[in-house]
Amino acid sequence: MANTSARMLRLLSLLQTHRYWPGSELADRLEVSPRTLRRDVDRLRELGYPVDASRGVAGGYQLQAGAAMPPLLLDDEEAVAIAVGLRSAAAGAVAGFEETSVRALAKVIQLLPPRLRRRIDALQAVTAPGVFGGGPVLDAITLTTIAMACRGEERLRFDYNPRDGEAMRRHVEPHRLVSLGRRWYLVAWDLDRGDWRSFRVDRMAAPALTGARFRPRDLPGGDPVAWLRSRMASIPNRYDVSVLISAPSTQVRAFIGQWGNIEELSETTCRLRMSVDDLGWPTMALGVMGAPFAIESPEELRDHVRATAETLRRAS
Repeated sequence: MANTSARMLRLLSLLQTHRYWPGSELADRLEVSPRTLRRDVDRLRELGYPVDASRGVAGGYQLQAGAAMPPLLLDDEEAVAIAVGLRSAAAGAVAGFEETSVRALAKVIQLLPPRLRRRIDALQAVTAPGVFGGGPVLDAITLTTIAMACRGEERLRFDYNPRDGEAMRRHVEPHRLVSLGRRWYLVAWDLDRGDWRSFRVDRMAAPALTGARFRPRDLPGGDPVAWLRSRMASIPNRYDVSVLISAPSTQVRAFIGQWGNIEELSETTCRLRMSVDDLGWPTMALGVMGAPFAIESPEELRDHVRATAETLRRAS
């Protein structure tokens, strides 16, 4: 019974990943016979999951879109509230839940009927998220489309505006969405370049699912967050920041997290080092932290802090 239950959960997870599964491929994934697969599908239907089936050589299964979502059985208002809340969390309103929210949002949106999607889009159009952190504001539908491509192992096309150079059309096998440093990145296998690449989501436009599925490749190291961090570390940034802070290193590290390197100098003093393109983030961090500090470099950071302090002084 335990093996059957585990297989049923795996089957449901696969059906929620793809819009359509050929029966032979689904049976291979589950390592069961076609007959056992048919019995498992019948069990899901008995539990209230609407699974469509097509017969013949090319027959297969798909989870019906736009139906109720057992066993939650949400009504319209509850489904809209969940989707709107997940969009807010995906934008960074709830720290630490961005990636989880996008994955959950992709599942919810996939099962919503068009009339509820229109209600959510209308509500999103007349509201604005109050997100702390200064990262670029992203369209949740863009994030959801990319997340669905990752979950569904479906090739993705989009326009991309690189840091340097002209905009171009890209064709990729998406691997993972990563939230890092107040920005979203897509880690993907670039089909045109034949290599792994990372793409800033705020520089992507018009992402479109192609309908072409792929078998996932092995990302070097296996950890998309570690891979992205190592790749970003090799890219030169505009400013190398060094600041002496009169606060324990543990306190500064708890505030800065992984966005800077902390060197302990004494029990009450440490040095913060960061490599950034935008001086707004270290200026904000130093101001909000509330500890005395002395800027060692760069000179531009001193000017930026002075200008920001003057702007705040005049405003107050």
